[in-house]
Amino acid sequence: MTTRINPSILAADFANIEHELARIATADLVHVDVMDNHFVPNLTFGPQMVERIRATSPIPLDVHLMIDDPDRWAPGYAELGAESVTFHVEAAADPVALARRLREIGSRAGIALKPGTDAEPFLEVLHEFDQVLVMTVEPGFGGQSFMPETMPKLRRVADAVRSAGLDVWLQVDGGVTVDTIGTAAEAGADTFVAGSAVFRGVPEEQIAALRAAASAHPHSHR
Repeated sequence: MTTRINPSILAADFANIEHELARIATADLVHVDVMDNHFVPNLTFGPQMVERIRATSPIPLDVHLMIDDPDRWAPGYAELGAESVTFHVEAAADPVALARRLREIGSRAGIALKPGTDAEPFLEVLHEFDQVLVMTVEPGFGGQSFMPETMPKLRRVADAVRSAGLDVWLQVDGGVTVDTIGTAAEAGADTFVAGSAVFRGVPEEQIAALRAAASAHPHSHR
């Protein structure tokens, strides 16, 4: 199974963004959190900054929209050339129609589920998406602890993806470290967002350590 490590740019030094992006060149994608201070009580950046990151990043962009009204705003991020655009089902009026629009533009389409959001309603339409992000913390702030109670949901999605024979990336975001990544990998995750776990040390070494820790705990069929 492919293990993707997507460092979260939120944990980087914004004053030296080009330098910080160069430090994570061995990662798979750069995770870009867009927050609007409405859907989550935090504000990050919008299209201009995302465009700047894309222009300077050595790896593709994995944009995570924690915003209201993604039906209106998400296509713009696909048009900027993001490899992947993930929006929250809790905020979308029509997740399937939006995913189709994102794919039409040329981006991978992802849905994100907060810890308290049930995955069940989306299991029948998994073929409409390229990625499912199971949040392992409450969205909005960095530095929270990994929530193991979200693992049964991840396992349920992983089993549904496997039984349908789909190629859907299963992503986790929140509290991912070398100590927690194995738990998520065992439950079926293959794409891991890590912020401080990457940027606090030597990113290249941290990325390699995370990759190794995930690979040591392959998804077990239960």
